[in-house]
Amino acid sequence: MTTHLSVNLNKVALVRNTRHLGIPSVTRAATLCLQAGAAGITVHPRPDARHIRADDVTDLAALLKDWPDREFNVEGNPFHNLMDCVRDLLDRKLPVHQVTFVPDSEGQFTSDHGWNFPRDANRLRPLVAHAKAWGLRVSLFMDADPAAMQAAKDVGADRVELYTEPYAAAWGTSQQAVQLERFAQAARAALKVGLGVNAGHDLNRDNLAAFVQQVPGVQEVSIGHALISDALELGYAATVKAYLDCLK
Repeated sequence: MTTHLSVNLNKVALVRNTRHLGIPSVTRAATLCLQAGAAGITVHPRPDARHIRADDVTDLAALLKDWPDREFNVEGNPFHNLMDCVRDLLDRKLPVHQVTFVPDSEGQFTSDHGWNFPRDANRLRPLVAHAKAWGLRVSLFMDADPAAMQAAKDVGADRVELYTEPYAAAWGTSQQAVQLERFAQAARAALKVGLGVNAGHDLNRDNLAAFVQQVPGVQEVSIGHALISDALELGYAATVKAYLDCLK
């Protein structure tokens, strides 16, 4: 099974936003990553627009019209600005393939936990249904809790994105094998109930290969911070190829 690489471009936008020069270009970064073989592009437009902005989302979707075999994943909190952002793309007849619902607060530094079931079930269910009625794949950002996978399926999700920071934090420690097995169990539980499995957060060139080798059925990894940091030294093309090698 091939695990696809989706490159999160938030950090490119974050650097650009420190000045008013329009560089580095988010669309140029996307083009170079796609040319190097990335299967898709991910963005997480937050309400405060501290990195990816609404016009970036539109520009990237327009770019992806020229890459019909690649995917655009737009992630964020569906109770904030995500649904309006996606609706705008659809109204413009621009491509978006997957929405990833993430339970972050407006001022949150970075995503650091998954949805809580059964607490979040009733309010998520109609939004999942709405996104699916638009023809979109819906992924829920989830902690590696095998017991929660049936609940994610019950609200209508197509996939879960496993929040991998606990695994990354344990890399190289005595807890590495424990965390790998924890994520493997969560993935097996997701697959058993008919969910696809995505993963992301702090995956990098050191820990990625072991993760996809030992966690079954991972269809997509979304990687931003580490990949963009590596690209500062190696360039986009060499970095994407290095991550694709990890996925082999």
